Amino acid sequence: MAGLLAIDVGNTQTVFGLFDGSELRKQWRVSTEPERTGDELGLLLRGLVDLASLDGLALSCTVPPLVRAYEELAGLEGVSLLVLGPGTRTGIPVRYDDPREVGPDRIANAVAAVERHGTPCIVVDFGTSTNFDVVSAGGEYVGGVLAPGIEISMDALAARAARLFRVDFSAPETVIAKNTAASLQSGLVYGFAGQVDGIVDAIRGELGEEAQTVATGGMADLIVPHARTLEKTDPFLTLEGVRLIWERSRD
Repeated sequence: MAGLLAIDVGNTQTVFGLFDGSELRKQWRVSTEPERTGDELGLLLRGLVDLASLDGLALSCTVPPLVRAYEELAGLEGVSLLVLGPGTRTGIPVRYDDPREVGPDRIANAVAAVERHGTPCIVVDFGTSTNFDVVSAGGEYVGGVLAPGIEISMDALAARAARLFRVDFSAPETVIAKNTAASLQSGLVYGFAGQVDGIVDAIRGELGEEAQTVATGGMADLIVPHARTLEKTDPFLTLEGVRLIWERSRD
């Protein structure tokens, strides 16, 4: 079966999505390992898909060494590869001081948000960092906000405080906690929910519009129920954006 393998390489996790046309047929999530070679990626992917049957690979990657590895893989397998980056046709104007500084995942999120949810829109992506990306009513990417992510915040706290430790990422039964684990969970969940609400309110105030919000990323389901400004969850928004950019690059 021909199709597109969309790849979203983040600093912590990599998500693969197999598309048949516009339909996401399968998806997989693995740990990102920056030292992987093209041969190793080939072994991994051949266990998931028939590489020879693909129309191509479309890659959004925030880990530069892995771009080279995927290029090596594409050469070894004889499959077409699109690497999202400066010069890629996205269909969305990028109003950033230096567009080359914007991560490809952020542009993919903006492209998919416009297509699936309309404008104006704020995408909140809960990954290694918490990214806020803003699309104006005119469909332009106008910038955003970067904040530390949930997991790295937990790691930093556990590393710096001798009597604290990592906890499961789940919401406690009450905000006022009665033990250390629940106290940490409360701080993470309600702290990040409050951060999201504060930043979204500030963005809307600056835009002068009640821009809708779309949450995505691995930790979205943990925070969305507790943040009053998060309205929708779209778990595979980035993959959808990668697919759309692939299609637009071929027009």
